Amino acid sequence: LRRQRQMCIRDSSDRIKGIKNAEKEAEIMPWESRTVMNQREQFVEEAAESRNFSDLCRRYGISRKTGYKWVQRAQAGAPLEDQSRRPGHPFGQTPAEVEEKILAVRSDNPAWGGLKIKAELERRGETGIPSARTCGAILKRNGCISPEESQKHQPYQCFERDRCNALWQTDFKGDFLLGDSSRCFPLDILDDRSRFCIRTEPKPAASGIKETFLNAFREYGLPDSVLSDNGSQFSGFRGGYTQFERWLMDLDILPIHGRIRHPQTQGKIERFHRTMKLELLRTVPNDMEDARVKFALWRWKYNHIRPHAALGMKPPAQVYEPSSRALFVPKPYDYGSGMVRKVNNWGYLRFGPVRVYLSETMADTYLEIRHGEQDTFVICYRNFQIAVIDAASGELRNRKIQRL
Repeated sequence: LRRQRQMCIRDSSDRIKGIKNAEKEAEIMPWESRTVMNQREQFVEEAAESRNFSDLCRRYGISRKTGYKWVQRAQAGAPLEDQSRRPGHPFGQTPAEVEEKILAVRSDNPAWGGLKIKAELERRGETGIPSARTCGAILKRNGCISPEESQKHQPYQCFERDRCNALWQTDFKGDFLLGDSSRCFPLDILDDRSRFCIRTEPKPAASGIKETFLNAFREYGLPDSVLSDNGSQFSGFRGGYTQFERWLMDLDILPIHGRIRHPQTQGKIERFHRTMKLELLRTVPNDMEDARVKFALWRWKYNHIRPHAALGMKPPAQVYEPSSRALFVPKPYDYGSGMVRKVNNWGYLRFGPVRVYLSETMADTYLEIRHGEQDTFVICYRNFQIAVIDAASGELRNRKIQRL
């Protein structure tokens, strides 16, 4: 009987709890059965008349913090919809006016990348300019740079002299057709240390080297050495010496030639030519006079305005310093008491049983003969070694010019 009574009491208690829960569920419309907007609007209306805000929030199944949020929005006249969490001004996004300045510099200089554009804008006094990488990303986003061009401009290691005028690089850029159907051969001279463009002169033919260098020597002084390729304008016929090489040695300047089929030796002048093609020769000059004007204007911009990555984004003119060695008139050279012999009219040098061809450029010129290492004779012109001869066979080993 006792167990039956306990079971009856439990059943009665469960039925009472069930009735109360049903009444509560009927009294409150669950969130799921109504739209979110309807729930929030009704909650706000009831909150205005409710004396127990906590109980109202409990009935709607929300926290007091959320309840206050909807009430405050309603009082401020703001919509009750869920608002986007995206910030109105995304962090780090470049302002539109700054992007326009970046694109404007790019428009004026179609071959410049993010690094040069950033340096140019800062030089102008602009503020708020993003990093060079961001400038590059802006150019890519606006279709100014293709992935193929980005790959071409990957940096590579290069070597340079430690001071200005220690080495000048020179070369003729590949000739091209002008507007009047004549051909143009630009001759360029570049300082190895500062990348300063000593000369860039359009010529009707691949000649006139001495005249260009003479004007450069008068304006900037003498370099220690001049690097060129093995073109006939710079390197002698039949492996001999050119008048240009001899003239340089008369001025105590060492002529240097790069390896054959190895343009990397003249890497800076080759890179300069690519820059010239991208920036200057995008439009073809009408004639030679038009070419001279455009080349002169671009040279000034290249030296004084255009920032250079290898120079810490400085233009070359801020780094270059003219040479302390001024142009002079060469005097006859005194070899002292050494063994001196004269080259004949055909360019052959004779001493003892040795007869070897040097160069017609040295015809009627006195040269000094010294004993070298490993059974050799060293042939000297002024203070330069110009040839090495095998003492046993009398054959010419090389014609490489070296400073003594």
